[in-house]
Amino acid sequence: MNSQTEKRLVPGPAGQIEIAIDLPPGLAEGATPLGTALICHPNPTQGGTMDNKVVQTLARAFIQLGWRAVRFNFRGIGKSEGGWDEGRGEVDDALAVLAAIRTPGEALILSGFSFGGYVASRAAQALSEPAEAAQRLVLVGPATSRFDTAAVPADTVVIHGEVDDVVPLAAVLDWARPQSLPVIVVPGVGHFFHGQLPLLKSLVVRAFDPTKI
Repeated sequence: MNSQTEKRLVPGPAGQIEIAIDLPPGLAEGATPLGTALICHPNPTQGGTMDNKVVQTLARAFIQLGWRAVRFNFRGIGKSEGGWDEGRGEVDDALAVLAAIRTPGEALILSGFSFGGYVASRAAQALSEPAEAAQRLVLVGPATSRFDTAAVPADTVVIHGEVDDVVPLAAVLDWARPQSLPVIVVPGVGHFFHGQLPLLKSLVVRAFDPTKI
């Protein structure tokens, strides 16, 4: 994302997984971030990587809020080993990254864009023990029409474009309705938030800390 981004490999179920870590700017010496925000990227079969612009925008929002932002490439993408597993192994990839980089008891945000939103929802479901559970989820354009996205906690932040032509807004509302889950709808915006990435970033920041806008 910038010259300060740390990239490395961590062990995963299908081989090494490539990750990128960004720390909050101006972190005082000896200080620690509020926790880790793990961000899952869009469908790798359609060109999704950890360098996707929406994924990077989420990372920038989290480091502005004081969290360590961790992005990673699913199996078979970039330097990550393995191959596409139709969403099953990709959830395992996310959990493996957390196992490698998260300290016990560390606060956690799970986030994802499109297919990554599905992965984040399933990873949150897997982390059911109170000591492991995510503090909050942030899902942008979650692929509810294409993957079996799990139910999520009531305080989950869901942001979707009004004219999304990849995941119809109606599909997200159908998923959210039984959960009585609010959805932030951005008027006139498509799946990739072209021209509206600053707005997306501010929406995420505002959901956590309006004083940081």
